[in-house]
Amino acid sequence: MIETERLILREYTWDDLDDLYAILSDPETMRHYPAPYDLEKTRGWIAWSLDHYARYGFGLWAVVRKDTGEMIGDCGLTIQTIDGEQLPEIGYHIRKADWRKGYGKEAARAVRDWAFRHTDYDTLYSYMKYTNVASYSTALATGMIKVKEYADPKNTITCVYAITRQAWERLMNA
Repeated sequence: MIETERLILREYTWDDLDDLYAILSDPETMRHYPAPYDLEKTRGWIAWSLDHYARYGFGLWAVVRKDTGEMIGDCGLTIQTIDGEQLPEIGYHIRKADWRKGYGKEAARAVRDWAFRHTDYDTLYSYMKYTNVASYSTALATGMIKVKEYADPKNTITCVYAITRQAWERLMNA
């Protein structure tokens, strides 16, 4: 479990299915994905996260507001295929009602710090469809810089952001 000023990040359980489905089935939240998720794909999302915990010791974690106890999204470290390479990626999704309140940035920074403190990765990545301004704004807010973009049949163009351990250490010591 990771705790920030306003959030708790914890492993998913099957009890999170309805809350996660409300987020992943929303057309506006999922506009940068091929389509919103149905209930079965949402079950697959949780199953994939549970598998990540077992395989790697981390994954996408449920993001819970401390003040209300509500699960408002997810954020975590996963292993993703980015331009043909298996890389550690910080991913995040926040429900529409909680956009523009800094929760995504707060969660992503906490995951970044956790990853550099608890793994040996020298670089962390985030990737997204080129039109996803909120996602790349969150990546920039974690100290990442754009390192590449590539043609991708799913996203048309995928943008990749990254932060090195050395850059993170400079941020922490500033």
